[in-house]
Amino acid sequence: MKRLHPHLLVLTLMTITGAGATGHAATFGDDAAFLRPHTEVVVLKDASGQSQLIVAPAWQGRVMTSTARGAQGDSFGWINRELIASGKVEPHINVFGGEDRFWLGPEGGQFSIFFAEGAPFDLEHWFTPPSLDTEPFEVESKSDEHVTLSRRIDLVNYSGAQFNIDVKREVRLLDAGDALKELGTELPPKVDAVAFESINSIANAGQNAWKKDSGLLSIWVLGMFRASPESAVVIPYQKGSVAERGVVVNDDYFGKVPADRLVVEDDVLFFRADAQKRSKIGLTPSRARPVLGSYDSATHTLTLVQFTLPPDASDYVNSMWELQDEPFSGDAVNSYNDDGNLGSFYELESSSPALALRPGASATHRHRTIHLQGSEEALDPIAQAMLGVGLEAIRNAFAQ
Repeated sequence: MKRLHPHLLVLTLMTITGAGATGHAATFGDDAAFLRPHTEVVVLKDASGQSQLIVAPAWQGRVMTSTARGAQGDSFGWINRELIASGKVEPHINVFGGEDRFWLGPEGGQFSIFFAEGAPFDLEHWFTPPSLDTEPFEVESKSDEHVTLSRRIDLVNYSGAQFNIDVKREVRLLDAGDALKELGTELPPKVDAVAFESINSIANAGQNAWKKDSGLLSIWVLGMFRASPESAVVIPYQKGSVAERGVVVNDDYFGKVPADRLVVEDDVLFFRADAQKRSKIGLTPSRARPVLGSYDSATHTLTLVQFTLPPDASDYVNSMWELQDEPFSGDAVNSYNDDGNLGSFYELESSSPALALRPGASATHRHRTIHLQGSEEALDPIAQAMLGVGLEAIRNAFAQ
């Protein structure tokens, strides 16, 4: 059975509204200068000013972009300049961009929070909740290296269940060396790096427990990164038979991904991130590992994403656009590649398990991003340690 994702309808919406996106700044400083006239920005930076990132409170505290080399360094996040500059508010979704944004799932199915009760599962009736799209988060505290934001969200799902949610989101700039040490590897000399994480917590602020028979929510973090012809996503996965762990990868979101764009090896897969074909993949919790990444050999940029993956969790919300037989058989990790119609970007995504919370209880999902730039000789040991493959294997994954 096929699952649908926001990008499928976003591309249609952009055609309908004429709100496509193309432009991209070459540097972090250019992106910062562009954003400031359009929205409040919170800039986090280390003492050297080399590691920086931009948070936009008005857009749910999303990390718009980051850099490892100061204002003149590469800007890693994809930003929808055309939509932002237009000042328009689109009715279904506003794709502002950003490399770490807070969402909630599920998108589709009988427990969807994107469709009203009884509505058909089609484009006309699909709406991103404003609290996840256009409504701001409130800044509670900030410093040079962190910002904490919050928001009360009230939602009703397709089945009529009400959710009163207190959201707390903290974005922290990390020391890249310390972050890599926590992951069991080292930051080599002459490698420039930026590391940050979002700590996303939701609490049941209502009077009723959240139960599977009326629907559960998940925390969903999505990152949009600048694509290039030389970039590829790398996802290590749990080995095992289909009977034991299920299929390795779900690759039929937009029709099966062609073999020249998805290569599945013994314990790792490679996915093109060139913004040349709309495609998406996902791994269930029985296959996922708590890390994925990408490498752009044109800019010598290695990106790592590490996230919370509880070892005993099996229920993940299903976002398929239909009444579902298995509403808790969703993915823990996803990657999406655009076709250039919406923009030159790809995504790395992670989700929390489905959250059955009693009143007053809370759950937290961490999503950490590390960008490293340097020589391939210096970056290769990190790729080996974190992704299980070297840079040469990534570069040659799609060689004819």
